[in-house]
Amino acid sequence: MYDYSGYGQSSGKPSEHNTYADIEAAYKCLEESYGAKQEDIILYGQSVGSGPTLDLAVRLPGLRAVVLHSPILSGLRVMYPVKRTYWFDIYKNIDKIPLVRCPVLVIHGTDDEVVDCSHGKQLWELCQEKYEPLWLKGGNHCDLELFPEYLKHLKKFITTVEKSPSRRSSSRRSTDGIERSRRSTDCFDAPRRSTDRREKPRKSTDRLEKLRFREFKFHNMDKVEKVRISFDQMERSRRSVEYHEKSRRSVDVQLERARKSVDWLDRIRAG
Repeated sequence: MYDYSGYGQSSGKPSEHNTYADIEAAYKCLEESYGAKQEDIILYGQSVGSGPTLDLAVRLPGLRAVVLHSPILSGLRVMYPVKRTYWFDIYKNIDKIPLVRCPVLVIHGTDDEVVDCSHGKQLWELCQEKYEPLWLKGGNHCDLELFPEYLKHLKKFITTVEKSPSRRSSSRRSTDGIERSRRSTDCFDAPRRSTDRREKPRKSTDRLEKLRFREFKFHNMDKVEKVRISFDQMERSRRSVEYHEKSRRSVDVQLERARKSVDWLDRIRAG
């Protein structure tokens, strides 16, 4: 067991990448100071700890086994039911679990109010080498150790993997190899690149949407221009009619005045 950076007796600051460095330092200590080998190690990750556990498990091909206790699919998926992995997500376990080549035991409570049990079930389905999972009915996020089935099932799992043949490869990578692998590829960055590739069609779609908008705007502006021209023509026609109407009224007034003048002369002559 070990404390993450910024927690317990550990110095530093808590962050996703620091937790990866923490579990790697713990592994180096087991290997260099205690002579432990990959095939003798079972990684155990609980809740957020499933993130560093799977990150290391992906890079240790000779690992004996992995136990995931109330694990998460990813940090973002704990809060939102997203359907794909975004580059800014953390602890992308959903993308790493298929790469783990050793037996994996998943333990999860059915009444977990922090990390829904569906996280554990989906991770178990994605395992290469599935071991009988333990779904503790009524179990919450922090009380699974209190169930009698928990310890019984865990002991059974350890006994089973102890009897199974070692999966250690003939050319086991050293911790230096792990470090080089982390610097060069950073397996936890792989989903980020794949997500970026998935984003490209979106950009192209955005460009298409912009073109459609411009086309829509162009056609609509053309329609507006036609309406404006038509309106201007109507306005000019209306003004022309009004002008003729005014002229006609002016003529009528003049004729009326002339008629009155003639009537006045007629009355004088008649008088």
